Amino acid sequence: MVATTYTVAFEGVEAKRIEVQCALAAGLPSFSIVGLPDKAVSEARERVRAALSALSIALPMKRITINLSPADLPKEGPHFDLPIALALLSAIGILPPDEIDDVLSLGELSLDGRIKPVIGALPAAMVAAEDARALICPKDCGAEAAWVGATTVYAPATLNDAIRHLTSERPLTPAQPGAVTEAPPHGDLRDVKGQERAKRVLEIAAAGRHHMLMVGPPGTGKTMLARRLPALLPELSAAEALETSMVRSVAGLLAEGGISRSRPYRALHHSATRAALIGGGRRAQPGEVSLAHNGVLFMDEFPEFSRDVLDSLRQALESDEITVSRANAHVRYPCRFLLVAAANPCRCGYMTDPSRACARVPVCGADYMAKISGPLMDRFDLRIEVAGVDWREHRSLPEGESTATVAARVACARALQERRFQAHPNVRVNAEAEGRLLDEIATPDGEGQALLLRAAERFSFSTRGYHRILRTARTIADLDGSEAVRSPHLAEAISYRIVFDRPRG
Repeated sequence: MVATTYTVAFEGVEAKRIEVQCALAAGLPSFSIVGLPDKAVSEARERVRAALSALSIALPMKRITINLSPADLPKEGPHFDLPIALALLSAIGILPPDEIDDVLSLGELSLDGRIKPVIGALPAAMVAAEDARALICPKDCGAEAAWVGATTVYAPATLNDAIRHLTSERPLTPAQPGAVTEAPPHGDLRDVKGQERAKRVLEIAAAGRHHMLMVGPPGTGKTMLARRLPALLPELSAAEALETSMVRSVAGLLAEGGISRSRPYRALHHSATRAALIGGGRRAQPGEVSLAHNGVLFMDEFPEFSRDVLDSLRQALESDEITVSRANAHVRYPCRFLLVAAANPCRCGYMTDPSRACARVPVCGADYMAKISGPLMDRFDLRIEVAGVDWREHRSLPEGESTATVAARVACARALQERRFQAHPNVRVNAEAEGRLLDEIATPDGEGQALLLRAAERFSFSTRGYHRILRTARTIADLDGSEAVRSPHLAEAISYRIVFDRPRG
């Protein structure tokens, strides 16, 4: 007799349906698992054996074979324990075959029969919904999986609870979605005194999702400004919240099944490796660019990152997804994020302060910023120098606009873009427009065109740089409520682009 149930294997945030087959045959007693299992899956036989023994269920003295189909897809992780146990219990006649055929399950078994939490309950629930099956998952994962309202989720605490539910002895109550959580605020923009140009750039970056680079001495507020950027962004839509939560689910970062409507904010230390940034490791886990999907990635001390790490950013900045290549698989993760980078002007940080600068000025600054390659620098739409505010004047400076006031203007600009790109589902914000679409929405007037050509000639803009100026100008026009891109909008966009560029001639 062959008993069959279902589970999933993960390729990035995508869950692949796996058929778990259990066959009993005459012969010397054995328990084998086939179908390209990794070490954790192969060890499931010992955990399943102990969990059944804790329930006083003895395995038959036969050859037990578990097949995980399709056999050519790698199977990783302890979440195969529960479906293997259910298939085995059906094969020996304890569970009805029809019942386990109608469910998809995942969960790790402890030796005493408890079902321990695992990663990926949310993507698994999506597959269960597509197959019109119920999902059985660990109790601690039920609130997370229940966010997929198209399927019924049952979350037993123990293997015994799952058995009693499937035999209708003690049916379980369907799990309910977790609470909508909100990220704690990182302070209000009105707390930042002075730095009006930097705050203007934050507003433009938030309105059009333009990558930005801030350069200034230590203590000028670069990190403080970056931490206030997520609150300027509009709340995640339902679809974006689900996308973001699926990445966090695969990474095991969803707390208590709650889904947040706040934009992610990830801050990365310059000692991070390439795998930490774009994804990798033994199980090709998502990296920071994917954990920041639909949110903000902040990289402080930008030139201090290794050249390999910085160059790996280039694909992520040009695409909505990153591919993590391994010998046996190519795993894709989404990575639509807003990059905010910060740097000191030189190694010591005080090149712009005559009283503290070293004897190597200005060579030290040129050498330090040269660590950022030209192609990577070209991908920053907004570049600004953040000067320090004299501490003696700080208290007398007036309070600026609040986060709520600026966020309202950003929301209006985003609403304009949403209407503009309704016929282009792959484009959401101005920073994603290209080709003929960009020409349609951002063609400047005659005066603006002349200004742009003069600037392109003087600063030798690349074609990419030229187009990025048009996108930034379009966003500035949206914030201004203007249907046309005019010369003041272009002039402001150019002013953010030419920082650190040397004029030709």
